[in-house]
This record gives sequence, C-alpha cells and structure tokens, in this order.
Amino acid sequence: MDEPLTFDELQLGDRWKSPARTMTETDIVNFAGMTGDFNPLHIDHEFAANTPWGKTIAHGLLGLSWVAGLGSNAPRPNTVALVAIREWEFLKPVFVGDTLHVVTEVVGKQSKGRRAGRVTWKRSLVNQRGVVVQEGYFDTLVATNPEPAVRKRGKAASTAETST
Repeated sequence: MDEPLTFDELQLGDRWKSPARTMTETDIVNFAGMTGDFNPLHIDHEFAANTPWGKTIAHGLLGLSWVAGLGSNAPRPNTVALVAIREWEFLKPVFVGDTLHVVTEVVGKQSKGRRAGRVTWKRSLVNQRGVVVQEGYFDTLVATNPEPAVRKRGKAASTAETST
C-alpha cells in the first residue's frame, strides 16, 4: 500500500472517487441495534409503506458513517485528527439496494505549523443513478511531510476520478 498523502502533497481541486458499497437490510438493522435508533421508518416495512418514501430507508447517520469510511481511503491522507463536519445535508433517502460511493474534493488548505495543516474536504455520497444523497464538508488535520523535499508520486493517478 502506498504511503499516505501528506498536507504538502494535497492541492486545491484534487478529486477522488471511492469504491462503491451496496446498502443491505442487514446494514440498517445492525446500525439500529448499535445506536438504539429503532425508528419504524428504518425497520418496520408496514409503517414505512405509508410514508412518502413507500418503503424503509437507511438512517441518515448510517450514510454519514459510510462517507467517513469509504472516503478514508480515497484518498488516504496522513490524518492526525477529524476537526469538524460542517454544513452536512441529507438530500435524498438511501434505500436497501442502493449502491453508494463517495466523491471527495480538496476545497481548502490552511497551514497550522510544521507538523500538520488543516484540510477542508467536500464530500458527497452518490448513489448508483449519480444522485447526490448527502454532502457537506469535513475538516481534518493532515500531517506535513517530515522530509525537506516533498515526495513526488504519480499526481495524475492520485487525483484521477474513475468512472463506473
């Protein structure tokens, strides 16, 4: 596995697409059990049939958790800390069977000293139809390069967004 990217290697406008994962009913039931959120909108098919969605939907925070997980390796930065999640919007529901990926873009950088810098990432959770279902901003501290000269690695390969 490649070395994680440092603050110095990230550029405004760099963009990545994560691998995809399909939402299952087991994911939703496990999340309900883990969090204690047994809202019938998520786990009761009869109740959900009478909602505007017509069927059960995944917890919004389950989608946000997937953004954090799927986005953590596309790219794989040398993250020191998660600082904030800002302006997060739940735009559309996620259903069982939806296949989701994360699109991540560097939209801000601020040096915070010799050891780390603050990076603002715009992250979008996108379904198989190309519809953005959630999006917002993650701020993280990313370690700077400890070497005097910034490592040069295939920049085009690291920022290329692949299509499915």
